[in-house]
Amino acid sequence: MAALAASLRPSSLLPRTLFLPILLRQIGFSAICPRISRLSSDSRFVSTPKPPVTAVRAQTKRGFSEHKVATPADLYFESPLKIVEYPDPILRAKNKRIDTFDENLKKLVDHMFDVMYKTDGIGLSAPQVGINVQLMVFNPVGERGEGEEIVLINPRVNKYSKKMVPFNEGCLSFPGIYADVERPDTLKVDARDINGARFTVNLSGLPARVFQHEFDHLQGILFFERMTEEVLESISPQLQALEKKYEEKTGDPSPERVETRKRKKAAAGFGKS
Repeated sequence: MAALAASLRPSSLLPRTLFLPILLRQIGFSAICPRISRLSSDSRFVSTPKPPVTAVRAQTKRGFSEHKVATPADLYFESPLKIVEYPDPILRAKNKRIDTFDENLKKLVDHMFDVMYKTDGIGLSAPQVGINVQLMVFNPVGERGEGEEIVLINPRVNKYSKKMVPFNEGCLSFPGIYADVERPDTLKVDARDINGARFTVNLSGLPARVFQHEFDHLQGILFFERMTEEVLESISPQLQALEKKYEEKTGDPSPERVETRKRKKAAAGFGKS
């Protein structure tokens, strides 16, 4: 398996390895996840004794309750889905809570997995395909028919570990850009499955990494906001190139610019910003 992609895209920097299947399907989509070990010589990703967990800041739960409910129009989509690239404002828009669990939602999930596999991703959030709702899909193995297809709807974080782990991340919304990001190693998540049933899951290793990357997307946070100033500076030319590409494609000025933006703290409620 290669490095993370958000919508994750594997990087050529790490060899593809096999990860242990960690989730049991429920109606083919949602599951319960135990801890896993990354089968790699890189000790950063080998399972270790579980570190203490810290309660998530209250703002995370408050933010969750403030999400508006998605209407049928919010969940409307046309096939094929297309990846939304930075700096499209869709990636910063509010993402609504899903309260309707029907065949249309299942079809959307199927199409999201399709585009994820076709673009060599291992995770994808709904806003990345232009649908601003609280939905993510991922498969840590990144291959159709292998591993487990995981769906989380209206997810929120209850606890996260103090132990921070670095990883070389990429993102389908940032084609060709890879850089190091530190995130908590383990966390506890509440969510709903494809049928609307509530469940709680403990994530660690790569699944925890993918979840956090996608969860950030659902909060309107992009992965470069989690980078150190030094790392961000190293990819600034590539971000500027995407901004220029957006302007040439749309004829509009870029809605944000990395060279003038004041670096803000990501308000996801956990981890370092």
